[in-house]
Amino acid sequence: MFRVILPAAALDVPEIEPSAPGSGGSPMGRRGHVLVVDDDPIVGSTLRRVLADEHDVTLATNGRHALELLSGGQKFDVMLCDLMMPEMTGIDLYQELSRTIPGAVERMVFITGGAFTPTARAFLDEVPNQRLEKPFAVQNLRALVRGFVR
Repeated sequence: MFRVILPAAALDVPEIEPSAPGSGGSPMGRRGHVLVVDDDPIVGSTLRRVLADEHDVTLATNGRHALELLSGGQKFDVMLCDLMMPEMTGIDLYQELSRTIPGAVERMVFITGGAFTPTARAFLDEVPNQRLEKPFAVQNLRALVRGFVR
């Protein structure tokens, strides 16, 4: 057994300017409000972790929960929505929002795993909404979200 004793190094730590109030460290200066709609809790928590430095992220584990949040008056800059979920799919949520809160559908981005039913393929061909195909790069996700936060 042996012991190594080293003197403490003097650190020259530069002072960091505090972020402007409400900026939350976002390079854009404004924190966005992001709704993640995904039935897979691992996907939801991963998206929250990736985006939380720059944005406030709310998770909804199904389409009905997302619909309740939006119908209750909550506003989001962007909604990241899984296309294929049990009970209420991303397609169902889009169609319901088209009827009840039409402006909300413009802020929907569909997250897809690449396995499509004929109905899902036809839907994606019809709507102009952006989509992220899994797996996707974190920097692409962040850039996409920043594009909605103005």
